[in-house]
Amino acid sequence: MMKKFKELVKKLRKQTVKGFTLIEMVIVIAIIAILMILVVPNLTNQKNNAETKTDEAFQTTLQAQVTLAEEDGKKITSWDQLEQAKYISEKQAKRAQEKFVISNGEVVKK
Repeated sequence: MMKKFKELVKKLRKQTVKGFTLIEMVIVIAIIAILMILVVPNLTNQKNNAETKTDEAFQTTLQAQVTLAEEDGKKITSWDQLEQAKYISEKQAKRAQEKFVISNGEVVKK
């Protein structure tokens, strides 16, 4: 029994473990690089589209709030006035100041 075990161990030691060759690894890395070249620009475009749609929706919301304030008899010329009158939150006012201005009762992108 012991002899068979020793022979088995000896046989296993002689076998070499095969791994990936350098060429196989280079091919895999090349495929990954090609996929990245195809995917990354699409992700960037999707992000830009999402930001544009978000800005458009926010502009519509701001315009609605300016219109409501004007219908209530208030003359709104700044985001601070709109915030103080409780038509928008502080967070919305900060975001609005970054990207939009009020011009003659209209919300316009900077």
